[in-house]
This record gives sequence, structure tokens and C-alpha cells, in this order.
Amino acid sequence: MPGAREYDDIPGTFVFDGRRSRAGYALNMFCMSLSDARNRELFRADEAAYLDRYPMTPEQREAVLERQWLRLLELGGNIYYTFKLAAFDGMTFQQLACKQIGVTEEEYVAMMLSGGRSIEGNRSKRGTAKSHEDEGGDREADRG
Repeated sequence: MPGAREYDDIPGTFVFDGRRSRAGYALNMFCMSLSDARNRELFRADEAAYLDRYPMTPEQREAVLERQWLRLLELGGNIYYTFKLAAFDGMTFQQLACKQIGVTEEEYVAMMLSGGRSIEGNRSKRGTAKSHEDEGGDREADRG
């Protein structure tokens, strides 16, 4: 993704910033379309044909069709929008989180009850805490 950010190297984390928002627009519009019962019926009838309505990248289409949950976020999916697809499949948010991090529900519950995922190994490899602005970033330019 162009314009690397300091947080891009956090393992398994895809920050939904302006870059991902732009890249995932069609993907997220597809996911939001599943809010409508008629659209869910059409998608259920022929998933690939339904996706033709949205100008997604081949990688985004594949991630939808194969339910590559973490990949959807990497390709610009917003967690709340991609949950519409998970809900379509009958999943709870907890089940979606398990799929994204590769653990069972029992392991996920135990992890959350013990305080959540350990920070060890899950930080930026650069290990600094500077903000985007500290690095000369421009929020307005990021939106454009």
C-alpha cells in the first residue's frame, strides 16, 4: 500500500486509515449492501454474479468468496462492514475474531478473560511511538 506508515508492521493488524478506506470502498459498499434482505437473497443465489455489481480488485473478490477474514481487512475492509458478511454466514463477532486470529472460541474466551492478547510480539517492529504528524504527515493530505 503506498505511503507506508509506522504502524504498517504491527503483526496481524491492518489499521483502517485513509489509504485502506480508499482501497476498500467497493468492498465495503458490497458488505453494506448485505443490510438489505433482497440483496442477501441475491448474494445467496449466486455470490460471484452478485459481486460483479461492485468494482472490487480480484484479490478482494477472492477474499470475499473464500471468506479470508483477515485478508479482507488487509485489502481495505472495515471490521464493522466485513462483519455484515460474517453475520450473513451466521457468525457472531466473537467467532469472526477467532477466525481472524486463528484460535478456537475457547482459546479466545480464555485470552480475553486473562486480559487480552499479549503485547509481546504484537507491536510495531520499529518500537517507536511517534504519531503520523510527528513524522511530518498531513491529515488533510491523507484524506485526499
